[in-house]
Amino acid sequence: MLDFVYYPVSAVLWLWHTAFAAVFGGASGLAWVLAVIFLVMTLRALLLRPFLAQARFMRALAAAQPEMQRIQRDYADDPTRRTAELRKIQQQHGVNVLTGFLPIVAQGLVFLGLFHVLRSFQDAATANYVFGADQVRSFLSATVFGAPLTSALTTVADTFAATTAVVIPLALLTAVVTHLTARVSLRRQEPTTGQFADIMKFVSLWVFPIGSVIAGAVMPLAIVVYFATNSVWTLVQQHVVARRTGAQPDVVPG
Repeated sequence: MLDFVYYPVSAVLWLWHTAFAAVFGGASGLAWVLAVIFLVMTLRALLLRPFLAQARFMRALAAAQPEMQRIQRDYADDPTRRTAELRKIQQQHGVNVLTGFLPIVAQGLVFLGLFHVLRSFQDAATANYVFGADQVRSFLSATVFGAPLTSALTTVADTFAATTAVVIPLALLTAVVTHLTARVSLRRQEPTTGQFADIMKFVSLWVFPIGSVIAGAVMPLAIVVYFATNSVWTLVQQHVVARRTGAQPDVVPG
């Protein structure tokens, strides 16, 4: 159904693995790990422009919010006038719903494609999109510091120690970076109060980081590498977007 996403994503992974395999060997676990890392970086770089557009949309929407709330109150009994006034305010502030919505769809499709392609390295006898069966077998047999890329803490026995030594640091890195990203994001936002706002702050500061640790325990090592790379990119991207959209980046306290 989403082959139009899966094939390009797998092609990018194939290109990076081919490049690193020329240096480290086709069966090298390091070649596969670097291919996954650079796949994430490539896709996130391609999505940077849509993300900037989305960030500008959110800033424009926040700037228009007080006037939009006033219009909602003033024309509560006149839906036609209310709609016209809201549209006028949105045009004045450059608020375009498609600008905010389409980047979210694009990012969701790309991340789904990336996750799906990595999860599809399962059957050593069949191809995985642009990867032939021999390359699938290479992925399935690849190890990093003795930990198979397909191993998870909940599914290994003979390689449990090696897998733990690799997965735990990556999962903790993901959790810490996710927490820091949430802190930076919340400090840049306008202060909000209320039960819902408090719940969302708690979720972003603690539930998501803890969830990344849990995911690290049940997901294959290759997916954990993806999570760690993605979280680090997101933190760095916040500073880039803040500069490009006119906000000053905060210093994250230690």
